[in-house]
Amino acid sequence: MKVDKRIPLSEAAALIPARSATLGLGGVTLYRRPMAFVLSLMARHARSGKPDGLTLLCFTAGLESDLLIGAGMVAKVRTCYFGLEVFGLAPHFTTAAQQGGLQIVEETEASLAFGLRATLADVGFMPSKAWQGTDLPRLRPDVKTITDPYTGETLTAFPAIACDVAILHALVADLQGNALIGKNQGVDRELALVADTVIITSERVIPRLEQADIPAPLVHAVVEAPGGAWPTSCHPEYALDGSAVLDYQEAVGSEGYDQLILAWQARHGLAADN
Repeated sequence: MKVDKRIPLSEAAALIPARSATLGLGGVTLYRRPMAFVLSLMARHARSGKPDGLTLLCFTAGLESDLLIGAGMVAKVRTCYFGLEVFGLAPHFTTAAQQGGLQIVEETEASLAFGLRATLADVGFMPSKAWQGTDLPRLRPDVKTITDPYTGETLTAFPAIACDVAILHALVADLQGNALIGKNQGVDRELALVADTVIITSERVIPRLEQADIPAPLVHAVVEAPGGAWPTSCHPEYALDGSAVLDYQEAVGSEGYDQLILAWQARHGLAADN
């Protein structure tokens, strides 16, 4: 029996639990971020006040995450980097962090990787030599140390990291949910494996893929979203729109910010979809 997992963007946004969900956002820095989905989620929040209290789980957080913080939807952030690369600081994140209105869980590449691996292995923690000899454990009292029973060496026990919903933007997907995400994958495949629900937004949806980075059995829904990563890049489909990122930086805190968001939502077809 053929399976067609395609749904509209607005239905995908409605799959996020109303309160306190952990939301994994795929992509890396300003590449292949699920911008159409984030803007649709903001439209849902503007109408209903939901979802709120989100925990953002990102290998690196950028424009997509800054938008959600600016909308007042985020309570906690887990990432090893939050910024807009050469375009400077992420303005909403910076303000929220300075004002103490955001819980920031200190992470590194190692803590995220080992935390996800622990979940994949269905164990409570994953041991590593990382963080030994640093001050990082003082910032993370939940991260314990253990003694290797074979060598007596002191190791860091990184706790498992769970994810309620992962949103990944693909170059191409098929009706069943198989997806290709390109070479710069970040931790997208790991997010797909640990998340309870996986939503793929894709530049194109075709009847069938012969190979996949994200296999169909992991995927719950597919959204066809041409240009769905704009203004971040989606190589080789399109480049980063640096002018749009600069427009965002200039608009934050000004009277023109709401209009910019509405214009971006309209570009992603959200005026009609929502």
